[in-house]
Amino acid sequence: MIEADFRFGYGTNGFANHRLDDALRTIADLGYTAVALTLDHAHLDPYAPGAAAEASRAARLMSGLGLRCVVETGARYLLDRRHKHHPTLVSEEPAVRIDFLRRAVRTAAELDADCVSFWSGIRPSIVGTELAWQRMKSGVGEVLAACERYGVPLGLEPEPGMFVEHLDQALALRAELGDPELLGITLDVGHCVAIEPADAAACVRRAAGLLVNVQLDDARPGVHEHLEFGTGELDLRATLTALRESGYRGIAAVELPRHSHAAPLTAARAIGALRAASAPVAAV
Repeated sequence: MIEADFRFGYGTNGFANHRLDDALRTIADLGYTAVALTLDHAHLDPYAPGAAAEASRAARLMSGLGLRCVVETGARYLLDRRHKHHPTLVSEEPAVRIDFLRRAVRTAAELDADCVSFWSGIRPSIVGTELAWQRMKSGVGEVLAACERYGVPLGLEPEPGMFVEHLDQALALRAELGDPELLGITLDVGHCVAIEPADAAACVRRAAGLLVNVQLDDARPGVHEHLEFGTGELDLRATLTALRESGYRGIAAVELPRHSHAAPLTAARAIGALRAASAPVAAV
Protein backbone atom coordinates (compact mmCIF):
# COMPACT_ATOMS: atom_id res chain seq x y z
CA MET A 1 0.00 0.00 0.00
CA ILE A 2 1.28 3.46 -0.82
CA GLU A 3 -1.15 5.22 1.48
CA ALA A 4 -1.56 4.79 5.22
CA ASP A 5 -5.22 5.34 5.93
CA PHE A 6 -6.87 6.51 2.70
CA ARG A 7 -6.82 5.24 -0.86
CA PHE A 8 -5.37 6.84 -3.96
CA GLY A 9 -7.69 6.76 -6.95
CA TYR A 10 -8.01 8.15 -10.46
CA GLY A 11 -11.01 9.80 -12.06
CA THR A 12 -12.77 8.18 -15.02
CA ASN A 13 -13.38 11.65 -16.48
CA GLY A 14 -9.67 11.47 -17.29
CA PHE A 15 -10.34 8.24 -19.22
CA ALA A 16 -13.19 9.56 -21.36
CA ASN A 17 -11.87 7.83 -24.50
CA HIS A 18 -11.80 4.41 -22.84
CA ARG A 19 -14.58 1.92 -22.25
CA LEU A 20 -15.39 1.89 -18.55
CA ASP A 21 -14.10 -1.67 -18.05
CA ASP A 22 -10.82 -0.81 -19.78
CA ALA A 23 -10.45 2.34 -17.71
CA LEU A 24 -11.05 0.48 -14.45
CA ARG A 25 -8.59 -2.27 -15.34
CA THR A 26 -5.92 0.23 -16.38
CA ILE A 27 -6.37 2.26 -13.19
CA ALA A 28 -6.03 -0.90 -11.09
CA ASP A 29 -3.04 -2.16 -13.13
CA LEU A 30 -1.19 1.08 -12.40
CA GLY A 31 -1.50 0.52 -8.67
CA TYR A 32 -4.46 2.69 -7.71
CA THR A 33 -6.86 1.19 -5.20
CA ALA A 34 -9.84 3.45 -5.87
CA VAL A 35 -11.68 5.26 -8.63
CA ALA A 36 -13.73 8.44 -8.89
CA LEU A 37 -16.44 7.37 -11.32
CA THR A 38 -18.16 10.17 -13.24
CA LEU A 39 -21.61 9.11 -14.43
CA ASP A 40 -21.71 9.98 -18.14
CA HIS A 41 -22.94 8.79 -21.54
CA ALA A 42 -20.34 6.03 -21.87
CA HIS A 43 -19.66 5.43 -18.18
CA LEU A 44 -22.71 4.17 -16.26
CA ASP A 45 -25.33 6.48 -17.75
CA PRO A 46 -28.09 6.43 -15.11
CA TYR A 47 -30.71 7.11 -17.81
CA ALA A 48 -29.75 4.14 -19.98
CA PRO A 49 -31.93 1.01 -20.14
CA GLY A 50 -30.62 -1.57 -17.72
CA ALA A 51 -28.68 1.02 -15.72
CA ALA A 52 -29.14 -0.84 -12.43
CA ALA A 53 -27.87 -4.12 -13.89
CA GLU A 54 -24.88 -2.33 -15.43
CA ALA A 55 -24.07 -0.73 -12.08
CA SER A 56 -24.19 -4.13 -10.39
CA ARG A 57 -21.86 -5.55 -13.03
CA ALA A 58 -19.44 -2.64 -12.60
CA ALA A 59 -19.56 -3.11 -8.83
CA ARG A 60 -18.50 -6.74 -9.23
CA LEU A 61 -15.67 -5.74 -11.54
CA MET A 62 -14.41 -3.07 -9.15
CA SER A 63 -14.60 -5.47 -6.23
CA GLY A 64 -12.57 -8.01 -8.18
CA LEU A 65 -9.98 -5.35 -9.00
CA GLY A 66 -9.78 -4.19 -5.39
CA LEU A 67 -11.13 -0.73 -6.19
CA ARG A 68 -13.26 1.35 -3.87
CA CYS A 69 -15.14 4.21 -5.52
CA VAL A 70 -16.86 7.53 -5.19
CA VAL A 71 -19.50 8.75 -7.64
CA GLU A 72 -18.88 12.07 -9.39
CA THR A 73 -21.65 14.05 -11.10
CA GLY A 74 -19.77 16.61 -13.20
CA ALA A 75 -20.56 15.22 -16.67
CA ARG A 76 -20.59 18.08 -19.16
CA TYR A 77 -23.51 17.32 -21.51
CA LEU A 78 -25.39 14.44 -19.92
CA LEU A 79 -28.41 16.55 -18.98
CA ASP A 80 -28.39 19.12 -21.78
CA ARG A 81 -26.82 18.38 -25.16
CA ARG A 82 -26.26 22.08 -25.93
CA HIS A 83 -25.33 23.67 -22.61
CA LYS A 84 -22.39 22.45 -20.54
CA HIS A 85 -23.23 21.40 -16.98
CA HIS A 86 -26.86 22.53 -17.26
CA PRO A 87 -29.26 22.63 -15.59
CA THR A 88 -27.81 23.15 -12.10
CA LEU A 89 -29.22 23.45 -8.61
CA VAL A 90 -29.40 27.24 -9.01
CA SER A 91 -30.92 27.26 -12.51
CA GLU A 92 -34.44 28.43 -13.25
CA GLU A 93 -35.44 24.76 -13.65
CA PRO A 94 -33.36 22.75 -11.16
CA ALA A 95 -35.67 19.72 -11.13
CA VAL A 96 -33.66 17.85 -13.78
CA ARG A 97 -30.47 18.26 -11.76
CA ILE A 98 -32.20 17.14 -8.56
CA ASP A 99 -33.53 14.05 -10.33
CA PHE A 100 -30.04 13.30 -11.68
CA LEU A 101 -28.51 13.58 -8.21
CA ARG A 102 -31.15 11.25 -6.82
CA ARG A 103 -30.30 8.74 -9.56
CA ALA A 104 -26.64 9.17 -8.70
CA VAL A 105 -27.37 8.34 -5.07
CA ARG A 106 -29.21 5.19 -6.11
CA THR A 107 -26.33 4.23 -8.41
CA ALA A 108 -23.84 4.88 -5.62
CA ALA A 109 -25.75 2.50 -3.39
CA GLU A 110 -25.62 -0.17 -6.12
CA LEU A 111 -21.86 0.39 -6.43
CA ASP A 112 -21.32 0.44 -2.66
CA ALA A 113 -19.64 3.81 -3.24
CA ASP A 114 -18.29 5.98 -0.44
CA CYS A 115 -20.34 9.02 -1.47
CA VAL A 116 -21.84 11.12 -4.26
CA SER A 117 -19.93 14.30 -5.05
CA PHE A 118 -21.65 17.38 -6.50
CA TRP A 119 -21.33 21.13 -6.96
CA SER A 120 -23.72 24.08 -7.04
CA GLY A 121 -23.40 25.30 -10.62
CA ILE A 122 -22.96 28.84 -11.93
CA ARG A 123 -25.56 31.36 -10.77
CA PRO A 124 -27.45 32.80 -13.78
CA SER A 125 -27.31 36.59 -13.97
CA ILE A 126 -31.10 36.79 -13.67
CA VAL A 127 -31.05 34.86 -10.39
CA GLY A 128 -30.32 36.87 -7.26
CA THR A 129 -27.95 35.65 -4.58
CA GLU A 130 -30.69 35.12 -1.99
CA LEU A 131 -32.83 33.11 -4.41
CA ALA A 132 -29.83 31.01 -5.46
CA TRP A 133 -29.06 30.29 -1.81
CA GLN A 134 -32.64 29.18 -1.21
CA ARG A 135 -32.53 26.94 -4.29
CA MET A 136 -29.34 25.35 -3.02
CA LYS A 137 -30.83 24.62 0.39
CA SER A 138 -34.04 23.29 -1.11
CA GLY A 139 -32.35 21.15 -3.75
CA VAL A 140 -29.77 19.70 -1.41
CA GLY A 141 -32.52 18.96 1.09
CA GLU A 142 -34.44 16.97 -1.53
CA VAL A 143 -31.36 14.97 -2.49
CA LEU A 144 -30.55 14.30 1.16
CA ALA A 145 -33.91 12.55 1.46
CA ALA A 146 -32.65 10.01 -1.09
CA CYS A 147 -29.35 9.78 0.77
CA GLU A 148 -31.18 8.86 3.95
CA ARG A 149 -33.11 6.17 2.12
CA TYR A 150 -29.98 4.56 0.66
CA GLY A 151 -27.47 5.46 3.38
CA VAL A 152 -25.18 7.29 0.94
CA PRO A 153 -23.33 10.49 1.96
CA LEU A 154 -23.20 13.61 -0.22
CA GLY A 155 -20.03 15.63 -0.74
CA LEU A 156 -20.49 19.31 -1.69
CA GLU A 157 -17.55 20.53 -3.74
CA PRO A 158 -16.66 24.24 -3.77
CA GLU A 159 -15.88 24.98 -7.43
CA PRO A 160 -14.17 28.12 -8.80
CA GLY A 161 -16.62 30.35 -10.66
CA MET A 162 -19.68 28.58 -9.31
CA PHE A 163 -22.19 29.90 -6.81
CA VAL A 164 -20.57 27.91 -4.00
CA GLU A 165 -16.91 28.38 -4.87
CA HIS A 166 -15.15 28.66 -1.50
CA LEU A 167 -14.84 26.22 1.37
CA ASP A 168 -16.35 28.80 3.74
CA GLN A 169 -19.52 28.91 1.65
CA ALA A 170 -19.86 25.13 1.60
CA LEU A 171 -19.46 24.99 5.38
CA ALA A 172 -21.99 27.81 5.80
CA LEU A 173 -24.56 26.00 3.65
CA ARG A 174 -24.12 22.85 5.68
CA ALA A 175 -24.61 24.82 8.89
CA GLU A 176 -27.80 26.47 7.58
CA LEU A 177 -29.17 23.03 6.73
CA GLY A 178 -28.64 21.97 10.35
CA ASP A 179 -25.31 20.14 9.89
CA PRO A 180 -26.89 16.99 8.41
CA GLU A 181 -24.82 13.89 9.08
CA LEU A 182 -24.95 12.75 5.45
CA LEU A 183 -23.76 16.07 3.99
CA GLY A 184 -19.99 16.34 3.88
CA ILE A 185 -17.37 18.14 1.84
CA THR A 186 -15.57 17.23 -1.36
CA LEU A 187 -12.28 19.12 -1.49
CA ASP A 188 -10.29 19.60 -4.69
CA VAL A 189 -6.82 20.56 -3.49
CA GLY A 190 -6.04 22.29 -6.79
CA HIS A 191 -8.97 24.61 -6.21
CA CYS A 192 -7.39 25.55 -2.89
CA VAL A 193 -4.26 26.67 -4.75
CA ALA A 194 -6.33 28.52 -7.35
CA ILE A 195 -8.74 30.55 -5.21
CA GLU A 196 -8.62 29.86 -1.48
CA PRO A 197 -6.87 32.30 0.89
CA ALA A 198 -5.15 29.37 2.64
CA ASP A 199 -3.07 26.59 1.14
CA ALA A 200 -4.38 23.10 0.46
CA ALA A 201 -3.00 21.59 3.67
CA ALA A 202 -4.73 24.29 5.72
CA CYS A 203 -8.00 23.70 3.85
CA VAL A 204 -7.74 19.98 4.58
CA ARG A 205 -7.33 20.71 8.28
CA ARG A 206 -10.21 23.19 8.20
CA ALA A 207 -12.57 20.59 6.72
CA ALA A 208 -11.22 17.71 8.81
CA GLY A 209 -13.98 15.44 10.02
CA LEU A 210 -16.32 16.54 7.22
CA LEU A 211 -14.31 15.34 4.21
CA VAL A 212 -16.00 12.52 2.32
CA ASN A 213 -14.07 12.89 -0.94
CA VAL A 214 -10.78 14.47 -2.02
CA GLN A 215 -9.68 15.34 -5.55
CA LEU A 216 -5.97 15.65 -6.30
CA ASP A 217 -4.44 17.89 -8.94
CA ASP A 218 -1.95 20.71 -9.20
CA ALA A 219 -2.84 24.33 -10.02
CA ARG A 220 -1.59 27.91 -10.06
CA PRO A 221 -2.98 30.81 -8.04
CA GLY A 222 -5.82 32.63 -9.79
CA VAL A 223 -6.21 30.04 -12.58
CA HIS A 224 -8.82 27.27 -12.60
CA GLU A 225 -6.90 24.68 -14.58
CA HIS A 226 -6.25 21.11 -13.45
CA LEU A 227 -2.54 20.42 -13.89
CA GLU A 228 -0.31 17.41 -13.46
CA PHE A 229 1.64 17.24 -10.22
CA GLY A 230 4.80 19.32 -10.28
CA THR A 231 3.59 21.78 -12.90
CA GLY A 232 1.79 24.14 -10.52
CA GLU A 233 2.26 25.37 -6.96
CA LEU A 234 0.64 22.61 -4.89
CA ASP A 235 2.76 21.28 -2.04
CA LEU A 236 1.75 17.66 -2.59
CA ARG A 237 3.72 16.19 0.29
CA ALA A 238 2.32 18.70 2.79
CA THR A 239 -1.21 18.11 1.49
CA LEU A 240 -0.98 14.33 1.81
CA THR A 241 0.53 14.72 5.26
CA ALA A 242 -2.40 16.92 6.29
CA LEU A 243 -4.85 14.29 5.05
CA ARG A 244 -3.18 11.59 7.11
CA GLU A 245 -2.82 13.74 10.22
CA SER A 246 -6.48 14.80 10.00
CA GLY A 247 -7.54 11.16 10.08
CA TYR A 248 -9.05 11.07 6.60
CA ARG A 249 -10.11 7.52 5.67
CA GLY A 250 -11.72 8.05 2.28
CA ILE A 251 -10.58 8.26 -1.33
CA ALA A 252 -8.15 10.81 -2.74
CA ALA A 253 -8.45 10.59 -6.51
CA VAL A 254 -6.47 12.33 -9.22
CA GLU A 255 -8.73 14.75 -11.13
CA LEU A 256 -7.40 15.50 -14.64
CA PRO A 257 -10.50 15.72 -16.87
CA ARG A 258 -8.67 17.24 -19.85
CA HIS A 259 -5.99 14.57 -20.12
CA SER A 260 -8.01 11.70 -21.62
CA HIS A 261 -5.96 11.83 -24.82
CA ALA A 262 -3.01 10.41 -22.88
CA ALA A 263 -4.81 8.79 -19.95
CA PRO A 264 -2.58 5.75 -19.26
CA LEU A 265 0.65 7.76 -19.39
CA THR A 266 -0.81 10.62 -17.36
CA ALA A 267 -2.18 8.26 -14.72
CA ALA A 268 1.19 6.48 -14.53
CA ARG A 269 3.02 9.77 -13.95
CA ALA A 270 0.48 10.72 -11.30
CA ILE A 271 0.86 7.51 -9.29
CA GLY A 272 4.63 7.96 -9.46
CA ALA A 273 4.32 11.46 -8.04
CA LEU A 274 1.99 10.25 -5.28
CA ARG A 275 4.41 7.49 -4.33
CA ALA A 276 7.31 9.92 -4.20
CA ALA A 277 5.36 12.43 -2.11
CA SER A 278 4.29 9.65 0.27
CA ALA A 279 7.75 8.19 0.80
CA PRO A 280 9.53 8.93 4.08
CA VAL A 281 11.98 11.78 3.93
CA ALA A 282 15.52 10.42 4.07
CA ALA A 283 17.51 11.47 7.12
CA VAL A 284 20.41 13.82 6.41
